[in-house]
Amino acid sequence: MANQHLTEVTFKSLNLQHALLEGVNSAGFVECTPIQAETLPLALTGVDVAGQAQTGTGKTAAFLLAAMHHLHTHPATPTRAINQPRVLILAPTRELAVQIHTDAALLGQHTELKLALAYGGTGYETQREQISAGVDILIGTPGRIIDYFKQHVFDLRALQVMVLDEADRMFDLGFIKDIRYLLRRMPPPEKRLSMLFSATLSYRVTELAYEHMNNPRIIAVEPDRVTAENVTQVAYYTANSEKIPLLLGMLQHMDPRRSIVFVNTKRTAERVWSYLEGNGYKAAMLSGDVPQTKRLRLLREFQSGELPILVATDVAARGLHIPEVSHIFNFDLPQDAEDYVHRIGRTARAGASGDAISFACEDYAYSLPEIEAYIGHKIPSESVSQDWLITPKAPVKIERRPRNGPGGKAGGRRAGNRAGGRPRRSGTRS
Repeated sequence: MANQHLTEVTFKSLNLQHALLEGVNSAGFVECTPIQAETLPLALTGVDVAGQAQTGTGKTAAFLLAAMHHLHTHPATPTRAINQPRVLILAPTRELAVQIHTDAALLGQHTELKLALAYGGTGYETQREQISAGVDILIGTPGRIIDYFKQHVFDLRALQVMVLDEADRMFDLGFIKDIRYLLRRMPPPEKRLSMLFSATLSYRVTELAYEHMNNPRIIAVEPDRVTAENVTQVAYYTANSEKIPLLLGMLQHMDPRRSIVFVNTKRTAERVWSYLEGNGYKAAMLSGDVPQTKRLRLLREFQSGELPILVATDVAARGLHIPEVSHIFNFDLPQDAEDYVHRIGRTARAGASGDAISFACEDYAYSLPEIEAYIGHKIPSESVSQDWLITPKAPVKIERRPRNGPGGKAGGRRAGNRAGGRPRRSGTRS
């Protein structure tokens, strides 16, 4: 009998192409999650789908399998040019695009489909050459995709499948004008399969779906459940001065194997990192100005377990699929209630369990009522036990390059943004 996170619908029962079923087996999938069970039977028969599902529910596998199956059952036209992708998958962030590409390579490993990835920040010529050489499935972020499109690196006239992931985030980040630009240059909706997924099917998202899709079926899986069911949430009311001692005490008592510590500013990230390193915890920082190649390397180290703790601003809150994150620490409560949901959504993915621990401190406790109103329930609170407070050793000192140049601008990035996002240690402690 299926558990509460899986259904009784098996992938074997869906009449998937044999090579795709082999990919599913290689990935270790047997039963479908609810969003997969609802959307795949429709999409596999060519019905457009607009799906609502929380993060970590398996929607990526749903649209990848549907897209690849469609290419198998609808061969490309003989006149298709080499620079005409058959599938376009748009994602709002580089990290999400990379993860979709990784999943596509896994599920499509027994097919002959060619994949390409396009996102900003790195690899401009390499990505350009890969797309020019011919690709079946193109995955990317709107800015880089449009850049190549306007340079005629590829065109969309032979497109057979369109996927828009995290559509609500596309609106939030101001990408929707770019999305509409691309949609208008694809074959008409009735001549392609279209799939849209979003955490919320708001009016603006459903309007986009009905305007650019072919009578889409609306699929909502547990739309009223804002946070994942298996996340254990707790809030500690702390003084500002207690936050570092409490974090260190919890890390010592809980021994979390893979943790993300969320903060609101880069300055706080640097401070938390320096105390973690100074007290024997291997950690790294992830913030918005870490170069893309270093960011991806850092994430690989975190996923492999080489790096047990990641200190992150909200740049890491969306679009990351990192298995087996055991603990989320909201060192700073987010000022936007929706960011709370996306932060704690990094744990308890695909039916696993996890802990989300929040510090309601003097600076950010005011955010708690809004967060609780948004998620629809109170977060259990506990008082800070003195036994959990550890007197920290001195933090590692973060070296900073001297300011120079006109107007006193820094001559380079702070040491906090060196390779892998790890600030440079000095020989002394502050």
